[in-house]
Amino acid sequence: MSGAGADSRVAAARVLDAVLHRGRSLKQELATALPALGDPRDRALVEAICYAVLRGPGRYQAALAAWLPRPLAKRDNELRALLYAGFAQLDMALPAHAAVAATVDAARALGRTHQAGLVNALLRRAQREGLPAADAHAHWPQWLRTQLRKDWPEDELAILDASAATPPLWLRVNRRRHDRAAYRALLEQAGLVASEDPALAEGLRLDESVAMAALPGFAQGAVSVQDGAAQLVADALAPAAGARVLDACAAPGGKSAHLLERDPGLRLTALDVDAARLDTVRSGLARLGLGEQARLRAADAADLAAWWDGTPFDAVLLDAPCSATGIVRRQPDVLLHRRESDLGALVALQARLLDALWRTVAPGGVLVYATCSILKVENEAQVRAFLERTPDARAEALDARFGRDCGVGRQRLPGESGYDGFFYSRLRRAA
Repeated sequence: MSGAGADSRVAAARVLDAVLHRGRSLKQELATALPALGDPRDRALVEAICYAVLRGPGRYQAALAAWLPRPLAKRDNELRALLYAGFAQLDMALPAHAAVAATVDAARALGRTHQAGLVNALLRRAQREGLPAADAHAHWPQWLRTQLRKDWPEDELAILDASAATPPLWLRVNRRRHDRAAYRALLEQAGLVASEDPALAEGLRLDESVAMAALPGFAQGAVSVQDGAAQLVADALAPAAGARVLDACAAPGGKSAHLLERDPGLRLTALDVDAARLDTVRSGLARLGLGEQARLRAADAADLAAWWDGTPFDAVLLDAPCSATGIVRRQPDVLLHRRESDLGALVALQARLLDALWRTVAPGGVLVYATCSILKVENEAQVRAFLERTPDARAEALDARFGRDCGVGRQRLPGESGYDGFFYSRLRRAA
C-alpha cells in the first residue's frame, strides 16, 4: 500500500504520461488528478513537478539516452514519465532521500515492482553526478523556432528563456471590495509579500506562487488570479461609463469580470462558442458578486444571426483564439500540441471573427483585438490586413504600458515586466 508521498508521485507520472505520450491537455489532466489528493501540499507538489518537466524536458531525455543501454519501449511510457518526475524533484531541490524513496515507492504502486530497482539506480546516479548537459530549448518545434527567429531575431533566446521560467503570480484586486493598498496589507498579515506595479491599477505581484485558497478573501471575491498582461486589456478597451460592451470570446471570464468590477453599470454581453466554458464565466462572476451583471450567451461569435439582436456595441473585446505562444511558461504543453498547420487555420479564424464583429461596433465605437501570441502573422500582420480591407477602421495609439510599438498595436514579449506575451490593437470605427 502506497503512502501519501508515493501517491503524489503516481499522480504526477500519470499526468505527465497523458500529456507527453497521449496528447492530452495539461490543464485538463491536472483538473482531474489534483482533487483526488486530499492534502493541498501534495496538490501543489504534483503541479510543480509537472510544470518543471514540461518547461524543460531536454536534460531528462538526455539522461535516459545516456544511462540506459537501450531506449524504453512504448509500453514503458508511464515509467519514463515517473523517471522525469523523479529527475524534476532533484532539480527542484527537494530533500533528495525522501524524493527518491517516494518515487521508488510510486513505481511499485504503478505495478512496476520489477523496475523499482532501475528507478532507484537512475535517480541515485542523477543525485551523485547531476544530469547531463542538453539544449534547454530542444523541445521547441523547429518550425516555431524558425518563426521566432524571423519575427524577433534579437529576442529569440530571451523569449525561449522566459518561456521556460516559473512566472510570478499576478493578482487583480476587486476594487468593489478593497483598494489595492488595503488588500496588500491583508496579504502581509497572511505572511505573503506582494509588490505593486504602477502600470496596473488593481494588480499585485507575488514572486512565490500560493494556492488560491491561501489568498485572503478569495472565496468571497476579494481578489482574482490574472496575469498583468491580461489585466491591461481593460485599459486598452476603456469603455465609457454604462456602455454597451461585448466580450466576444469570454471564457474563462477574467476580462469580463475586470470590466464589471470597474463599472458594474456596463451593459455587458459575454459570449463564447463553448457552453461548458461559459459555466466557468458564470461561476467566476458569481464569486465576485457580479452574477447578475452580465448577459451570457453560448454561440459562434462570427455567426451574427445566431446571437446578435442588431443593436450595436459601444465597445467590443475580441481576445481571439491563437497559438498561445506568449504563455508557454503557463501552458508548456502548447509546444507539444501546436502544429505548424494549425497556424493557417487560426489566422483564418481570427480574420473571420474580426470581419464579423466589426459589423456589431457602433459608429464611433471601438474594438480591441488581443491575443496571447507573439507571432506577427496573428498580430501585426493580421491587423494590417484587416485595416486594408476595412475603410472605416483606423488603429488608435496605445501607450508604452502595452509593450513595443508596431504601428497598428503594441506587442509585449514573455517575461517583459514579468508579464506574459500579449498583443493589443485598439481599432476605432468611423463615426
